[in-house]
Amino acid sequence: MPAVAPQPVQLNCPACGTPFRTAVYTLIDVSQQPELKQALLSGQLNMAVCPNCQTASMLGAPIFYHDAAKQLCLVYFPQEMNSSPTDQERFVGDATTFVMQSLPANAPRAHLLNPRRFLTLPSLLDAILEGDGISREMLEAQRRRVDLISELAGALATGSGFSDLVNAHRTELNEEFFATLNAFIGATPPNQADSRMLLEAVRDHLAEELGGLDGSAAEDAELAEVIARLASVPEEELEETVAQLRGYIDYDFFEVWTQQIEAPELAGDTAEVERLVARRTRVLEIVEDLDRQAHEMFEAGSQVLQTVLSAEDPLAALHSNAELVNEAFLMVLSANVGAAQRAGNENAVALLDRLAEEAVTIIQNRLSPQERFINELMLADTPQEATKLLRKNVAMINPDFVKQLNALADQEEKRNNKAASDRLRQLARESGAMLF
Repeated sequence: MPAVAPQPVQLNCPACGTPFRTAVYTLIDVSQQPELKQALLSGQLNMAVCPNCQTASMLGAPIFYHDAAKQLCLVYFPQEMNSSPTDQERFVGDATTFVMQSLPANAPRAHLLNPRRFLTLPSLLDAILEGDGISREMLEAQRRRVDLISELAGALATGSGFSDLVNAHRTELNEEFFATLNAFIGATPPNQADSRMLLEAVRDHLAEELGGLDGSAAEDAELAEVIARLASVPEEELEETVAQLRGYIDYDFFEVWTQQIEAPELAGDTAEVERLVARRTRVLEIVEDLDRQAHEMFEAGSQVLQTVLSAEDPLAALHSNAELVNEAFLMVLSANVGAAQRAGNENAVALLDRLAEEAVTIIQNRLSPQERFINELMLADTPQEATKLLRKNVAMINPDFVKQLNALADQEEKRNNKAASDRLRQLARESGAMLF
């Protein structure tokens, strides 16, 4: 599944009225874009900062959160959006379809069929953190730090009350606070540079107020940990690791790594210096390649959609370009559906929804009959329903089918996904019994 691009939106600053463009994320898939999870938890996701007056405001947008490893699917609709039940179901249905089609053929899907829904953003964040094993007390302490960061940013943006806040909360401005602030800064998406600058300004002003305590040591320690991991990971795992840590890799990251390479303690170890320089160069190449691929895929998907929509018969044009219909096209299509919904263009929404249904069908048709049947079995609500499907499709069952089920079960065992592995083993046993 490619990285999901944000949806561009046009805003007017609520403070000064300045019009500006920003971006909104509505789909967060942790396995593909872990940096979005950190941005969400740190309060930086969908945060818009006015380029004129620096006023920060949170954009109200629905969120579809998916963590395949934890089989966690969560949905949040801001109450201020007043979304109708029909709009909500359309959003959830589109996001679910997109994620399902992007998963590997043998990946568990049952958790996507009944997502947990939340009326408030804090309750969504609690569910995510509780899934990570973080206690309620830790959540409350973190929330107080987040609230204080928000208050400080607001005071700095308006130019009023910053020093008073610092004095009132001086005992709370400790290492844990600065670690949280630095995490906020590091998790700020690249397209929210204004928000990052505001948070960095908060850190700089705190350094002045507190006599140099700015949390930079915590930030450097975090970067050092990331660098150490990238420096030591085996070459065959490097690309995957860079993709996982992409949110940490920026100009500061390479600057700190260069400082480490040029440190006096490495001056006499020419071989190690050369190795680290080569690895740093390779990481940069991978990052540039990942960014280029994401951009090219999004641009390609946009071009296909433009071709389809400009045709007299969009559905016919879609099928004429079936070989170009892929996950990138679905991503662009989903972004356009959201934009049409916000604009209230019901005709466009209906057409785009129809195109999405056809696109999913086109992608499904590329799967082998066995792959489609296994997907159907794994999506069955109960083992009994799966057994019924097997009995209705006896012609699909042969030794190769049983072998594929056992191979998929082996893969799930290696991933520690016991539920999926057990389900596949049971299907393999039942299928095997039908051969005799």
